[in-house]
Amino acid sequence: MFKRIATAVFFFCLISISATAQQRSISGIVLDSANKSPLIGVSIRLLQARDSLNQRGTVTDTDGKFNFSPVRSTHYTLVISYVGYTSREIKFEVNDGSVDLGTISLGESSTMLNGVVVQGASIQVEQKGDTIQYNANAFKVTRDATAEDLIGKMPGITSDNTGIKAQGEAVQKVLVDGKEFFGDDATLAMKNLPAEIIEKVEVFDRMSEQSQLTGFDDGQTQKTINIVTRKGRNQGVFGRLYAGVSNDGLYATGGNVNSFKGARKLSVIGQSNNVNQQNFSNEDLLGVMGSSGGGNRGGGRGGRGGGGNNFSIGQQSGISTTHAVGLNYIDEWSKKIKVSGSYFFNNTINERLSVIDRQYITSRDSGLVYQEDSRANNRNFNHRANFRLEYQIDSVNTLILTPRFSFQNNNARSRLFGNYESQSDAFERALDNANRSENEGYNFANSILFRHRFAKRGRSLSVNVTTEMNQSDGNGILSSTDVSVDTTMIVNQNSDNTSESYVISSSIDYTEPVGKRGQIQISYSPSFRKSDSDKLTYNNDPESNTQTLDSLLTNTFDNTYINQRGGIGYRYNVKKFNFNSTVNFQHAQLKSDQLFPYEASVDRSFTNVVPQFSMNYKFTNTRNIRVQYRSSSNAPSISQLQNVVDNRNPLFLRTGNPNLAQDFNQNISVRYGSSNIEKSTSLLMLVNANFVNDYITNTSIIAGNDTTVNDIPLARGTQLSYPVNVDGYYSLRGLVTYGFPLKVLKSNMNVSSGINFNNQPALINQQRNVAKNYALNQSVVLSSNINERIDFTVSTNANYTIVKNSLQRQANNNYWNFVSSARLNWLFWKGFVFTTNVSNNAYLGLSAGLDQSIWYWNAGLGYKFLKNEALEVKFNAFDILNRNNSIRREITETYIEDSQVNVLQRYYLLTVTYRLSQFK
Repeated sequence: MFKRIATAVFFFCLISISATAQQRSISGIVLDSANKSPLIGVSIRLLQARDSLNQRGTVTDTDGKFNFSPVRSTHYTLVISYVGYTSREIKFEVNDGSVDLGTISLGESSTMLNGVVVQGASIQVEQKGDTIQYNANAFKVTRDATAEDLIGKMPGITSDNTGIKAQGEAVQKVLVDGKEFFGDDATLAMKNLPAEIIEKVEVFDRMSEQSQLTGFDDGQTQKTINIVTRKGRNQGVFGRLYAGVSNDGLYATGGNVNSFKGARKLSVIGQSNNVNQQNFSNEDLLGVMGSSGGGNRGGGRGGRGGGGNNFSIGQQSGISTTHAVGLNYIDEWSKKIKVSGSYFFNNTINERLSVIDRQYITSRDSGLVYQEDSRANNRNFNHRANFRLEYQIDSVNTLILTPRFSFQNNNARSRLFGNYESQSDAFERALDNANRSENEGYNFANSILFRHRFAKRGRSLSVNVTTEMNQSDGNGILSSTDVSVDTTMIVNQNSDNTSESYVISSSIDYTEPVGKRGQIQISYSPSFRKSDSDKLTYNNDPESNTQTLDSLLTNTFDNTYINQRGGIGYRYNVKKFNFNSTVNFQHAQLKSDQLFPYEASVDRSFTNVVPQFSMNYKFTNTRNIRVQYRSSSNAPSISQLQNVVDNRNPLFLRTGNPNLAQDFNQNISVRYGSSNIEKSTSLLMLVNANFVNDYITNTSIIAGNDTTVNDIPLARGTQLSYPVNVDGYYSLRGLVTYGFPLKVLKSNMNVSSGINFNNQPALINQQRNVAKNYALNQSVVLSSNINERIDFTVSTNANYTIVKNSLQRQANNNYWNFVSSARLNWLFWKGFVFTTNVSNNAYLGLSAGLDQSIWYWNAGLGYKFLKNEALEVKFNAFDILNRNNSIRREITETYIEDSQVNVLQRYYLLTVTYRLSQFK
C-alpha cells in the first residue's frame, strides 16, 4: 500500500511540471577583476529583501556562471563571497521576466599589517556561524598526499584506526561540494580524495533533510565534513593505482580513479590484499556478526602495504584478507534534478588467535582465575548502496527521495579452551567449546520528503515519510564439553534464528512567520515499529540420532513500539544572533508478547516532554559562540528485550529483559570559536554534558556455587548478564584547542587539552556499583608547512586515567598512556623519496610486569619518474623492529583481564604506484 502511495506522489510531482506557469530565473557570471577569468565555486546566496529567513544558495560552475530558477516576483539581495576576494552585495527586483545580472567582478581582498599589504592572507581556521572552516592553503602537504593527510594537520581534527574525529566527536559523513561522497563511510572518503583538489574543509553538525528545509533543529544531527574543491582542480581525471608484492606470499593491490566534470563526479575504488588493510563501516557489520563463542578483543596494528594509505580503516583483530570495490556518483541531471549515490562491496576472511588471562576481583569471587585460548575464522560478504534524488519541481515545491540498501552474509567457525581455577579451594572447571554459524541479513530503508512554500513569505509545509525493513536468518552448531570436579556436561546443539522488523514513520511540519525576524513551527511525528524474533534450539542425541527442542534456549517473541510526538517551535534571526527552540510532547507505547515457551505480555506507556534549544551569537566575523540543548528517548532493541539464553559460550551466558523501559537522554553543549587573521591563529573551546535517565546497562551475576537465577541453572563460575534500567548515568567533556604558526620551523603547532568524566552505574551480584572514570588528555601536534617536497608531522598525546568503583575497590586503577609518533615524507633528490613513520605506545602505572612500551616503525625508499613524477617504485619495510603486538589490559567492575591476539609482524613489499592527475 505504501509503495503505491509513494509512487502516486512521485508521478503527481512529475505531472505537475506541465502545469507550472512561465518561470522566471536569475543568472550571472562571476569573474576575477584582474585577469577576467571565471571564478569557480563562488558562494552565491539569494535573499528575499523582506524576509531574511527565506533564502537559497548555490555555487558558480566551471565557467563562473550561476542560475536560480524558478523565482517569484519580489525584491532580492544577492550575496557573493569567495575566499581571498572581497564580498559583494547586489540589490535588485524581479518583475515579469527573468533577470540577467551580467558580469560580476570580484577583486582580491587585502589586509593592512603594520604598513604592509598582505594579499589574500591564509587564515588557518574561521568560525562561520555553526561551521568551522579550514583553509587548505594554510596547511602544506606533498603532491601525493590524501585528504586524510591534510586534515590530520588541522586543529581539532584527528584520524586514526578508529576513524575520524572532529572536536572529539566521530565524523559520520563526508560531502564533496555539498554532495554526499560514499554515504556514511567518512574514512573511506577521506582516504580516496587527493589533498591537491581541496580548497576548504568545513566541519559542522548536519541537520536532517527536513530540518534543513524548515530551519528548525529536530536534534537529529551528524558530525559532517564538507570538502570544497579547488578551482582548476575540480575538472579532470585523477587518482592512484598501486600493486605491491613480497617474497613470502603477501600482497597489496588497489587504487582509486575519480572523474570530475562540472556537477558530475564519478569515483571508483578497489583493493585486494592480505596485509590487514580493511574497510568496514558500522553498516557493514549491523546485519550479521560471527559466532565466535568468545568475546571480540582489540588487536594489534595492521600493516599498511603498497599504496596502502588508501582504503584502510579501523582494524579487526587478527589477520585479514580483504577484497573490496566501491562506486560513487554525483550529478545534476537538469537544473531541477540533483542526484548522488554509491555502492560498496567487500569480502573479508579473518583469522584470529587469542589468549586471555582474567582475575576476578569481586569480594565473593576473589581468587577465581579464568584462562582461555581460542581460534576463530570469519568470512564476510557485505553489499551496501544508497541513492539521493532532489527534485526542485518549481519555485515552491521540492521532493527528495533517499533509498538505502545493505546485505550481509557471514560464515564463522571458532574453538576455545577455557579453564577456571580457584586459588582458595580445589575448584577447577575446564571447557572445550566449538561453534559454527552461518548468518545473512538485509536492510532496506526509504525516505520521501516533500516541501511546499506558500505565497506568504516564511509559510511552508513539509511532509516526510520513512519506511524501513530488515531481516536476518541464521543457524548454528554448538559442541561443548564442560568438566568440573565432579560433573561432566556435554552439549550438542543446533539452533535456528530468524528476526525481522518493519518501521514506518512520518513527520509533518508547518511553519508560519511571526513579525519580520521570527518564525514558528508546528509539528507532528508518529512512528510505528514491529519486530519479531524467533530462536529454536535442539539438543542432538548422536546415539538415537534424534533431536529434542530445548525450551530454555527456545523463544518466540514479538515487539511493537508506537511513538507519537507533537510540538511547537520558534526561531528568531538577526544579523549577529539566531535562536531556535522547540518543545515536543511525546507519548510512546511499548508492547512485548512472548509466545513460547510460555505466553507472557508486557504493555508499558511513557510520556515525556522533549525540548530542543540552540543559540548562536556572532561577536565579530571571527568570533562566535553556540549553545545547544537536546533531549531524546530511545526504545530498547528486540535483542535486549527477548528473554532467551545465548549459550554460545556456556561459561558466559546472556539473556534479555522484557521489562526494560525506554531511556531518556539530555545533552547540553557550549562551543566557542575564534580566529585571528593577522596572526593566523585559531582557538576552539567546547564543553559538553550528557545525562541519561533509565540508562540501559548490564547486571552481572557470577555463580559462587551451583545455583538457579531466573529459572536458568548456573554452575559455579558461570557468569550471567542481562540488561536493566538504572538512573545516575552522566558524562562530562571539555576540550580546548589552539593552533598557531611556528615561523622559525615554517610549521604549524596545534595544542589540545581535554578532560572527560563518566559516571556509569551497573549491578554486580544484585548490588549497585558506580564506576567513575576520569580521563585527562594533553596533545601537541607539530606539522610542517614548508613546501610540496617535504612533509612531516610530530605528535605526542598524554592520557591520565583514574578509575574508581564504589563497590569493587579492587578494580580502582590510575595509569598513564603516552602515544607519540613521527611521520616524514621527503622528496630529497632527483625523484628519490624517503618515507618513515615511528610510533610509541607506552603504559605506566599498571601492575608489575604489565607496564609496557611498544615501538612500531615503518620506512620506505622510492623513486618517482615520468611527467609530474606520476610513477613511483618503492621498497617498504613494515614493523622493522618486529615489536608489533596486541597486549591489552581491560579493567571492569568484576575482573581484570589481560589479552593478546595474533598480529601481522615484520614484512616487506615492493610497490609500484601510478598517480593520475589530468586536470583541465
